[in-house]
Amino acid sequence: MSVWWLLPLTAITSLALTGGLRRYALARGLIDRPNARSSHTAPTPRGGGIAIVLTFSAALVSLAAYGYVPPHVLSAIVGAGGLVALVGFLDDLGHVDARWRLIVHFAAAAWVLAWLGGVPPLALLGATVQLGWVGILLATVYLVWMLNLYNFMDGIDGIAGVEAICVSVGAAALYALEGETGLVLVSLSLAAAATGFLYWNLPTARIFMGDAGSGFLGIVLGALSLHAAWVEPRLMWSMLILLGVFVTDATFTLIRRLFRGERVYEAHRCHAYQFAARRFGGHVTVTLGVGAINLFWLAPLAIWVATGTLHGLVGAAIAYSPLVALAAKFNAGAREAPSR
Repeated sequence: MSVWWLLPLTAITSLALTGGLRRYALARGLIDRPNARSSHTAPTPRGGGIAIVLTFSAALVSLAAYGYVPPHVLSAIVGAGGLVALVGFLDDLGHVDARWRLIVHFAAAAWVLAWLGGVPPLALLGATVQLGWVGILLATVYLVWMLNLYNFMDGIDGIAGVEAICVSVGAAALYALEGETGLVLVSLSLAAAATGFLYWNLPTARIFMGDAGSGFLGIVLGALSLHAAWVEPRLMWSMLILLGVFVTDATFTLIRRLFRGERVYEAHRCHAYQFAARRFGGHVTVTLGVGAINLFWLAPLAIWVATGTLHGLVGAAIAYSPLVALAAKFNAGAREAPSR
């Protein structure tokens, strides 16, 4: 039975639910007010990412009911994503200490790996490598970093939603090449849920995603990238290429701040995309630029790797080189000049 009708239903439901969450946030005073470390200038309600969490989770359950998603994949994504979204929502409501958030994040990563059956083999230099316990440790750190970096990168209007849509549609193309209809539908469902939210979050944003939504997207995309390698080992490289914009900016910034001995969990405006937004005088140019990089640079390279005609490690090096150069050009991780 065809379930393609689920995609527009997911987008419309996400659109309507985000509007309802906006009214709820305004009524309850769940407002992000601008401060010295903000990239916005007007008080804006937060928590709209819950719409992505609920609509994508519902779509996934529906796809599983129709036999398009295996139970272990459903459990991995909905279980870990729900846990991360819950602690993120509690943090949006008030404040959850960083150590407790991190414990929950590692628990969610462990949950993903347990349900997916551990670490998939890695395609490396013409061989398929089993990483064992080292791989489990690396994958755990990778998942925790993915969900946190997505939170760090959700700092200007539209950028997190555009990234989610681009990566999800790119992943759907990769799965289509492998004939994985179920995973195509999973990826497009995530894109649909993000699209409904993005209507409200495009510049100038009428609601922000919040930690619940950004953390959820990070852990889900991380989990999907690992599961992709179970489908075909080289797809892990393709997924890492699709995620390149966020991974490069966040990691470059983190490393530079660590070398200066700064507290990396403190709020700041030192990412390349934040410097770029200030340089261009707004969020639109940067958000559109991220979409263009994904569409015209990263997606073709990811597909090229997926076809097996370009080695994954080589493809990743080609993809990330200009991204690193852009991060350096826009001073990712540099100290922001004090306001006058």
